[in-house]
Amino acid sequence: MTPPLPTGLVADMVARALAEDLGGRGDVTSIATIPADARGSFVIASREEGVLAGVQAAAEAFRQVDPDIAVEWKLGDGQELHAGVTVATIEGPARGILTAERTALNFLGRMSGIATLTRAYAAAIAGTGAVIAHTRKTTPGLRALELQAVRAGGGAAHRFGLDDAVLIKDNHVAVCGGVAQAVERARRHVGHMTKIAVEIDRLDQLEAALSAGAESVLLDNFPLDDLREAVRAARGRTVLEVSGGVGLDTVRAIAETGVDVISVGAITHSAPNFDLGLDAV
Repeated sequence: MTPPLPTGLVADMVARALAEDLGGRGDVTSIATIPADARGSFVIASREEGVLAGVQAAAEAFRQVDPDIAVEWKLGDGQELHAGVTVATIEGPARGILTAERTALNFLGRMSGIATLTRAYAAAIAGTGAVIAHTRKTTPGLRALELQAVRAGGGAAHRFGLDDAVLIKDNHVAVCGGVAQAVERARRHVGHMTKIAVEIDRLDQLEAALSAGAESVLLDNFPLDDLREAVRAARGRTVLEVSGGVGLDTVRAIAETGVDVISVGAITHSAPNFDLGLDAV
């Protein structure tokens, strides 16, 4: 199970999603067709194979619409799903359940899709010693939930935002005049308590990064032969991360070069929605 996010953070994200869905008039269909005192029993079930995530937000959606809705979760974030398996049972005011349905399923589908794709990448490199990490290529406003889903799928943490650590990219290097100059300027600014990573796109930049004291070097779009040479040259002096052009068909070969971390933007920006449904019983 992944650790929960702060309650207030999730409540805010869910409130915004519900406001977007309900507009100014609310769920006019349920109001028009379902008696106010009607009660119902429903299940949320998986319709395919994958990994569950997004439970905290889905539960909050039902709670915000009507606190009298009782949801019993049979599975939690990080657990495997199979077609037809029951994820949760829901009982209570029928109007409220149907009003919350799409928002809850949107969170579950989006986050389970991320967890499922992350698990596929993690499985592809099993036994190599490398780990799969996320990037900042996330849906605006949903980063905390999406990165929680990455963890549910077996991915590793990268920086959450710009304030976590120094990551000197190619444009920083260009403005500073070189890799060493950028790392040295960063070190003077942040001191020894903040880690400094630098991105390089050519093998001949590696020694400058190492000599300047970068704790992590990001190898951007390196061919496999250059990755192997970078691992030999670094000799464990720094964490080596790979990014750019990583797919399920290439990630194993990248991991086998001996790098430490493989960051994959696709696990958040291109994860397909996972199919779950809510049905009356």
